[in-house]
Amino acid sequence: MTPRELDENMSVTPQIQVSDIETIAKLGFKTIIANRPDQEEFGQPAMEEIEAAAKAAGLDFIYQPVISGQFSQHDLDSFTNNYNNAAKPLLGFCRTGTRCTILWGLSNVGNYDVETRIAKAADAGYDLSGLRS
Repeated sequence: MTPRELDENMSVTPQIQVSDIETIAKLGFKTIIANRPDQEEFGQPAMEEIEAAAKAAGLDFIYQPVISGQFSQHDLDSFTNNYNNAAKPLLGFCRTGTRCTILWGLSNVGNYDVETRIAKAADAGYDLSGLRS
């Protein structure tokens, strides 16, 4: 697990494991937001196990599953609400981190212009240039 910073309030990472929770807490994250549906892939840890470990470590946990490539306005509004109301910094995860980055970019949390969002995502290793329009 290697968090990639999108902005001062949000980092993303590929799928986390229960064993990562202690490290996540030590890195100073306050909230974990899971954007990956439970049982999306065989062998993926159960969200309830990750949530229990997060809460035991004193972290908040938000489960907002989004099907990859199927972003609705409701998903964006929910993400914006979660981002704005969560204890920060947040760590978002999904299968690769891309889904979380797209949610962050399309939600325009932080009120960044389009080019800044694309650049911040690129700095974290994610290409959002296809979403420019």
